[in-house]
Amino acid sequence: MGNLIWHEYARYVALSATVYTIWASFWGFYFRKFFFDFVKGTLRNPGGVQPANSDTIFVDIIVKAPVIQILSMLLGFVYLALDYPAPFLKNTAIHRSFPIRIVLLLLQTFFAILYYQGTNGALYSFIAACCYIRAQMRGEYMQEAKDNKGRGGKA
Repeated sequence: MGNLIWHEYARYVALSATVYTIWASFWGFYFRKFFFDFVKGTLRNPGGVQPANSDTIFVDIIVKAPVIQILSMLLGFVYLALDYPAPFLKNTAIHRSFPIRIVLLLLQTFFAILYYQGTNGALYSFIAACCYIRAQMRGEYMQEAKDNKGRGGKA
């Protein structure tokens, strides 16, 4: 059996998590719900769980105005452009940097965990960040694509 290449595994998990998070933030525009409203919320009949008064900042930026969903979607598109990669990022140091990917995935986890639809994407993003951390600890690196240099571009 071969060795697991952690950064390749992390890349596949991160791409799936990012697409899931973008899709979840899209649905978060229509069905706005603060995920942690059950922590200090009040159960009312009818009405369900009502968030506590101390959670008004989260209700304002998730339910009343979808700021967190918009930030999550924008961050997802940035990460998708980095990981897929976009043509202007291909074979650059930014594209091959594990710490940048780890920070972006942890930010994506933070934003996605706040609204109800993004919890699965947040979990997968956190797993991908942990896999990138493991790849960096093992000393893995992304090689530059030297085979393609000089090809294309000229007809």
